Amino acid sequence: MYYIIYLSAGTNWFSQPELEELLAISAKNNMRDNITGLLLYAEGNFIQLLEGEEKAVKESYDRISQDERHKGITPIANGVIEHRIFPEWAMGFKTIGSFRDTPFKDFLNPEYRHKSNLLPVTLLNSFIKTAKI
Repeated sequence: MYYIIYLSAGTNWFSQPELEELLAISAKNNMRDNITGLLLYAEGNFIQLLEGEEKAVKESYDRISQDERHKGITPIANGVIEHRIFPEWAMGFKTIGSFRDTPFKDFLNPEYRHKSNLLPVTLLNSFIKTAKI
């Protein structure tokens, strides 16, 4: 299983309807391509983890890189993992404030809930901790 994590900034802050539209399209594409993952949003910034077959993930990342709603798209990690980290989510999405009441680990594949040193999990947690709530 291949994954990539990237950071980006929106060219504008996304409204709730704009985020919902983005998520609907992303979920449809990810289901088609057998990609799962998580998208976190805070104050105009995104971090996303995509996971699946390497070719599909790289093609999805290439499409995202061409999306004019993003700027400064920066890959920060990629590699191979044994199991999907978010197997249930064709496109899991959270705004950072929604993690106040629910621990991040509750959304992880049970295989990874106690492996806080796993690089993708560490990066996602870092984004959550540094984002303003």
